Amino acid sequence: MALRAYLILAVVLAAAAPAVWAAEPAPPAPYDPLKTFAPLALPAPAPSAVRSSGGSPGEGYWQNRADYRIDARLDAAAKVLSADETITYANNSPDALDILWLQLDQNIYRADSRGQALGGGRRLDPRFRTDGYTIEAVEVERGGKLAKADFLIDDTRMRVTLPQPLKAHGGQVKLHVRYHYTVPGAFGGRTAWGPTKNGDIFDIAQWYPRMAVYDDLRGWDTLPYLANEFYLEYGSFDYAVTVPADMIVSGSGALVNAQEVLTPEQRARLDQARASDRTVMIRTPQEVPAPGAGAAAGTKTWRFHMDNTRDVAFTASRAFVWDAARINLPGGKTALAQSVYPVESVGEGAWNRSTEELKHAVERFSARWGTYPWPNAINVAGPASGMEYPGIVFDGIPDKGKELFWITAHEIGHSWFPMMVGFDERRDAWMDEGFNTFIDVYESDEFQGGVYGPKRDGEYAPGKGTPGEQIAELLTDPEAPVILSRADAIREKYRHPVTYFKAAYGLTLLREDILGPQRFDPAFRKFVADWTFRHPKPSDFFRAMESAGGEDLSWFWRGWFMHNWTHDLAVTEVRYIDGDPAKGAEVTVANLGQLVLPATLRVTYQDGKVRDVRVPVETWMQNGHHAFPLDGGGPIAEAVVDPDRRLPDRDRSNNSFKPK
Repeated sequence: MALRAYLILAVVLAAAAPAVWAAEPAPPAPYDPLKTFAPLALPAPAPSAVRSSGGSPGEGYWQNRADYRIDARLDAAAKVLSADETITYANNSPDALDILWLQLDQNIYRADSRGQALGGGRRLDPRFRTDGYTIEAVEVERGGKLAKADFLIDDTRMRVTLPQPLKAHGGQVKLHVRYHYTVPGAFGGRTAWGPTKNGDIFDIAQWYPRMAVYDDLRGWDTLPYLANEFYLEYGSFDYAVTVPADMIVSGSGALVNAQEVLTPEQRARLDQARASDRTVMIRTPQEVPAPGAGAAAGTKTWRFHMDNTRDVAFTASRAFVWDAARINLPGGKTALAQSVYPVESVGEGAWNRSTEELKHAVERFSARWGTYPWPNAINVAGPASGMEYPGIVFDGIPDKGKELFWITAHEIGHSWFPMMVGFDERRDAWMDEGFNTFIDVYESDEFQGGVYGPKRDGEYAPGKGTPGEQIAELLTDPEAPVILSRADAIREKYRHPVTYFKAAYGLTLLREDILGPQRFDPAFRKFVADWTFRHPKPSDFFRAMESAGGEDLSWFWRGWFMHNWTHDLAVTEVRYIDGDPAKGAEVTVANLGQLVLPATLRVTYQDGKVRDVRVPVETWMQNGHHAFPLDGGGPIAEAVVDPDRRLPDRDRSNNSFKPK
């Protein structure tokens, strides 16, 4: 069931009774209003010319840029990828730079990596290793000539010393890197190769040395790759992938040499798909080479281009079935939804529906939050299941039914967070996963009338029905980390409940119960538009929602994001005015937890009438108890706070009061 716009506090009045009924005395309330409503100092950075007090990029905002040209070769037999890479790096910062830092994520698979020492969570199998990157050469281009550069590799980072400092405010340098590495098997997690009956599938990601971010908060941000994801500069990519001639390659961005790598029939089918809202087969299961068929001679080079992106990834296999359909975007724009998958994934309840589900998700996310910016959205069934990159996502070969829909919508939803809105996932994974899980809720509710809804991540407390009941269990766990924790420090037990579920549930509360959609949606869309292809921090989001949403939310940021405070409202007393139900009543509600949230008090009368009363957070700004006056109405049957169980109330036994 979709979450409603606001919690409505209702008061239910019942049969006539004595003048006053009081619950058993509760223990002294721990609630301290001065703690909840104290002035809040947000995390750095402070407002400046770079980042405004309203949560937008300031007039002095700057961001460095990295453009890539990569020529790669995949040795499918040896499972080795080799490449020559040219990075054109623009220093738009106010600082001259004498060094550059690059990310070498493949080094996490080395036996001596820091990620192996940490354990790597579910994305790293300690039984398997590779040698990581072999960097064959690093050169700096000056005046059209190449000169060797001094470089140092430390775990998953590489420092390059420049022969002379790179000028501030627009200085550019070209860096050339030649390298190779062994593609990890299924243990690669986010990038891997794996067999199918018609051939291996290679899901290739984190496959080139990538520029680290130099920003206004930390300068070079050089957190090692331990298992959490990425923080990258934006730019344009031209990349070429040479593979055995019988392989299909599908990658981020636009294929620019289709006439060289596709058959005339495949090109005609793609043209048909670009005009079709129904899925069109580009390569049918019958056209996939049989397991015993000999490999085609020679190689083919597939060329792709992508603008305004922080990364690219691709997949390659001789085993792919391929289909596509048009995506309809706001303003009359279009893109192409595509799915590639082995014959093992074929089925009406399985990957035959992938493109339909992908198309719907991109169209609805675009309509709700901001237009999808790239020419293709691609879903891949392969060994690197459940991972996202700009324009392409990797999902599971056996996925079907609601699981396929959920993972498809979730992974392509990452196109908005963090691919368009460039969050720092290594430090603030909650912004990446939490924001995306939040938009998932509405996609599951909308697709075909909610056939696969409701989508509610979490399940921290199996058997607990509502999101509020589930999260209440988490808030009472003394070992649970707060949302604003460094991502790598969150143990696997809490990664999903905190990073995904609590963060998403908090955004849902903010939209449905605190601001309401009429204030939340424009503010959220403005934040997305302001920070598309830029690097916002948590404080930018907090300020943006306060400024455009028109609400001081310091109590919410503190209680929900900076602490795991618990929420507990109780109805403690029902009193008739002068002992006469006809004159009205007062219903007293107590706040027994440190977390405050808007709530609904529902009073039901004995004759069946119902009254809902709004309990705003300001109720608790000075006191922990408040008596709500009710005009007339007659005898009360029951008074209930949070009757729809929307809030994470830790003790529901005190939420209702029935006069005797």
